Amino acid sequence: MEIQKQSKQQQEFALASMTELASSSSSSSFCSDSQSVPVTARFSADNGVVELRFNRESESADSISVDVKTARLFKLGGLQSVCITKASGADTGKEKYSTGVTVQFRNEEESRAFHCAFEQWKKEVTVQGTLLTDGAVTACKSKFDDKIEPSSAKLYFHYYGQLLHQQNMLQDYVRTGTYYAAVIENRADFFGRVVVDVGAGSGILSFFAAQAGAKHVYAVEASEMADYARKLIAGNPSLGEKITVIKGKVEEVELPEKADILISEPMGTLLVNERMLESYVIARDRFLVPNGKMFPTVGRIHMAPFSDEYLFVEIANKALFWQQQGYYGVDLTPLHASAFGGYFSQPVVDAFDPRLLVAPAISHVLDFTEIKYCTKVAYNCPWCAYHPLVPITLCSVSATLCGGRTRNYWPAPDGCPQCSELHCIFNFVS
Repeated sequence: MEIQKQSKQQQEFALASMTELASSSSSSSFCSDSQSVPVTARFSADNGVVELRFNRESESADSISVDVKTARLFKLGGLQSVCITKASGADTGKEKYSTGVTVQFRNEEESRAFHCAFEQWKKEVTVQGTLLTDGAVTACKSKFDDKIEPSSAKLYFHYYGQLLHQQNMLQDYVRTGTYYAAVIENRADFFGRVVVDVGAGSGILSFFAAQAGAKHVYAVEASEMADYARKLIAGNPSLGEKITVIKGKVEEVELPEKADILISEPMGTLLVNERMLESYVIARDRFLVPNGKMFPTVGRIHMAPFSDEYLFVEIANKALFWQQQGYYGVDLTPLHASAFGGYFSQPVVDAFDPRLLVAPAISHVLDFTEIKYCTKVAYNCPWCAYHPLVPITLCSVSATLCGGRTRNYWPAPDGCPQCSELHCIFNFVS
């Protein structure tokens, strides 16, 4: 793929040829019967206006300009596309008409790259959606919009756009070290391959893939962390030349080529929290080649009962407030049972001593290469009896990275950082 020049304000492509669609209302030296000669297509931004300009190498003085905001790009075939836009002066006449340009690419890779660039530049100046007659905007919903409310998404991306949070994740040496070992020990899988980093964050996994010899890595990140990732890549040019940061949601962005490998850290609390797994599966369906590899490949949710009378007493004592019969003349006891049950229904995220376990764990397995989008997971706990000293269930997560290495959320060995666990408090009544 030949991209002659690329920056934040300009991006240039070399095309095989270009032909303007015939129009009775327009006159141009780019007529339909002109000979096919190499063409340069240049995206540029000036004062918020994004322009696409086509220039013939033999006729540099003449060109065709397209307003990307109003233009549409359609594929006519593997190597041919057509760009349709409102004709200049169309607003002044009574009739509205369009003009078009057919573009011939040299190979399919360049075609995909051009379409990807067109969509990215279009997003620079337009709000996704369609304008209604009264000027209102109706959004074109993606699968991401279907699964999360806009207000929650804003908070989510703001949180992950902070360097402090990225630092906390990078300093989780069990997490970071396991991914590094899995990638480097399986460098044969990465060498010469195209990799997509889903939810790249700071780009650390993209760097690992580049170190393992990846041909190119596309780091997809929707939060403001994408800008920090670009700075980090610019500061590491020997690896950064293999990495391209694409700012956007994986459900919406377009990539110039398919991926041989997907890499991501999609595991939330109890595996499924934050619903990043759905984005990981969508990325698989959209970008991964048949029989491509995924890092991680399998996730497991582990559950086991354990006994901690101190935690039990601590939580139970919170409900003592509601046992007061004369609180400013009001009897609060009718709410004690509800408060007691409510406090025991809340999860506690903490580290634990494995000696507190009173039974082996059970687990539920999710194979990321097989599960379908919108899969609903349900499973039953084999225990249902209440005991005053065994009221607590430990829920934990592990994920197997391609190659067999397992990232484990059970307590780390001596000398390693302790992992956080989710203590799900259940009040089972026999």
